[in-house]
Amino acid sequence: MSFLALPPPYDFDLSTERFRAFGVDLANLWHEGGLHRIVGGREIRIERAPGGVDVDPLDDETRAVVLKLLGAEFELDPFYAWASGQPVLAGLVLRLAGFRPPLAPDPFESLVTSITAQQVSLFSAFAIRNRMTERFGDRGRHAYAFPARDRLARATEEQLVAVGFSVRKAEYVIGLARAEIDLDALAPLDDDEIRTRLTAIRGLGPWTAEWFLARHLARPRAWPAGDLVLRKAADVLYGLDVYELGRRLDPFQNLSAHYLLTGTRVVPAAA
Repeated sequence: MSFLALPPPYDFDLSTERFRAFGVDLANLWHEGGLHRIVGGREIRIERAPGGVDVDPLDDETRAVVLKLLGAEFELDPFYAWASGQPVLAGLVLRLAGFRPPLAPDPFESLVTSITAQQVSLFSAFAIRNRMTERFGDRGRHAYAFPARDRLARATEEQLVAVGFSVRKAEYVIGLARAEIDLDALAPLDDDEIRTRLTAIRGLGPWTAEWFLARHLARPRAWPAGDLVLRKAADVLYGLDVYELGRRLDPFQNLSAHYLLTGTRVVPAAA
């Protein structure tokens, strides 16, 4: 194992909670106290360590993926300073200190993950993704590689339906895999241009585009207002419409959303 420092503050258990909260995630597998993922055909293991994490193996390729996966690009200090004067969030940042929202390292994986979660519980979405990953992904010692875009481009709708997709979602995933769009080329674009390009693809609506901005690109103002849990949090915790709450949380909508959603699971009494 080799040590990889992460920007303080960092809490490994809080930051990886999502990979345990909704059942097994074969592509980001929690196993015996560590997180496993396939990177470039190799299975890596990530464990807690003071000031960061221990990673095996650690090199230039795996370092970039681990930093992305563990949310290293989020700047917590300015968010915490701002949130300390905000209703609800002031308490959450104390209880969730060091929580760095995990990010999807791959843009295609991020979008397919969101498609599976459209209008179903996250428990169901995780189960469907696991069956898809077993069927189309390569297995390592413990974890599986998330299915490659070219592999899903060759899949049939019937094959995806067989692992739990609805017919419509199977069409969306295969259509995305076959679409003539360079997903990596979206990163330099501004938020509105990314929203426009993604929502032009069948099956990718505003909710999916917003989560792409939030959970792949870590854009500060990403605000998935269509998320039902976030809408409930806005109503119950603030007594506000989710869009009005988004305006009040500018310019930290993304981190605020993650802290509100995680707080409802980890510290429900915080409100």
